[in-house]
Amino acid sequence: MNQARRDFLCDSARLGAYTLAGSALFRASPALAQSRSDGELATMTIVDLSRILASGKITSRQLVEQSLREIEDPQGEGARAFLVVHRAEALAAADRVDAERRTHAKLHPLAGIPISIKDLFDEAGVVTLGASKVLVGKSPAKRDSTVVQRLRASGAIIVGRTNLTEFAYSGLGINPHYGTPKNSFDRVTGRIPGGSTSGGAISVADGMVPGAIGTDTGGSIRIPAALNGLVGFKPTARRVPLDGVLPLSHTLDSAGPIARTVADCALLDQVLAADGNGVPAMARLGGLRFAVPKTVFQDDLSPAVASAFATALARLSAAGAIIIELPMAEFAQAAAVSPRGALASAEAFAAHRQWMRDGADKYDPRVILRIRQGEEITAAKYAEILRLRAVFVRTIESAAGGYDAMLMPTTPDTAPTIAEATRDDDTYFRLNGRMLRNPSIVNLFDGCALSVPCHDPGSAPVGMMIAGTQNADRRILAVGLAVEEIVWKRRQ
Repeated sequence: MNQARRDFLCDSARLGAYTLAGSALFRASPALAQSRSDGELATMTIVDLSRILASGKITSRQLVEQSLREIEDPQGEGARAFLVVHRAEALAAADRVDAERRTHAKLHPLAGIPISIKDLFDEAGVVTLGASKVLVGKSPAKRDSTVVQRLRASGAIIVGRTNLTEFAYSGLGINPHYGTPKNSFDRVTGRIPGGSTSGGAISVADGMVPGAIGTDTGGSIRIPAALNGLVGFKPTARRVPLDGVLPLSHTLDSAGPIARTVADCALLDQVLAADGNGVPAMARLGGLRFAVPKTVFQDDLSPAVASAFATALARLSAAGAIIIELPMAEFAQAAAVSPRGALASAEAFAAHRQWMRDGADKYDPRVILRIRQGEEITAAKYAEILRLRAVFVRTIESAAGGYDAMLMPTTPDTAPTIAEATRDDDTYFRLNGRMLRNPSIVNLFDGCALSVPCHDPGSAPVGMMIAGTQNADRRILAVGLAVEEIVWKRRQ
């Protein structure tokens, strides 16, 4: 047994809240029947699937076969959500987990669970394209990224690589090269999935997998999670190693999960971060102090978002949380710190200079336009941006002190249609700016944040962001477990 595997088995023994012997967070599914329909499996959480796998009522191979059927359904979004499907490899990995389980070995709760990864994470022998045409024909990766290594060491089954906005540079999820998967809501009309982790979100929303791994530079996990009624977690940037991950902005990039529940995201985060403390326990909601900043975050909200957010705050207050709405005018500084996303564009330009020199015509024109903006940023200006950002981080840490978390709408709008978003450049960039506005500020102050659903079931999805300052990840997950129970799970 290799050292990585030993480490994960040791972590598994320390999970506490997720021991397979029985935990409050292993919430009961409909009766654990010997036989389950594809539809039931496709809507179950990671935590529930882990429990029935451990019970022996289903095998990992059966679960992976179901995942592959959903991905390959010609009536579904699998062809647009996935760029690569690891059919043979996933089935073989599932068989290995099943064989190990038959020996009564103690397995990690993720063992045998199908997971998708964004097409930014290196896998040995696979070309990481970033959903572009630019890198087609490049050499495959020589080794797995740390994220992939940790997933595999836990026993998770990587079933494929998901689509995204080219090189992760948009909050809308539009990809002219490989197609745009449709939002899970109002599919007949055809709404944007949100980006950039578009395929990852749809892979979960449509029941192809119960969990997806994405990246977040300015909202790329939280936006598609919010627009599809899912939970997304953006950790503090340095919490999850990014070696072997195609970069957009090395200062702002982070990697994290999208899933159906906070508990699922916490479990995935524990693996991605190799957190030896296991998953956090749910916080007690009564008495928690939540700052609700009005500046920027609540400007010009669409009626649907404003209503859902206000209702969620009222529910939390009624449940005993202390809701403190205040200006927090410090957030107005964000636009001056990194005007028009200057920090990301400067670092993106540095990463793409050679590729643009050799293959500019292969880029999505709207993506390369944003990257080229970084060419205008001088070394002196870049240094000044970094200095101002450091001040901004300290300012927000001071303003957020004394609160358990900050609450704000994840996005100011629900998902617009794909037709509207692609109508012309002006509309595209206006909508993209609105989608990125709220979540990108968290990346700028080096924070961490969850997006949890807070809309009425059956209506257009709306996300509530639960944000904290740097390295408050475990506290935000603990708080998120409690908040989710009030603003979403109790209403299903």
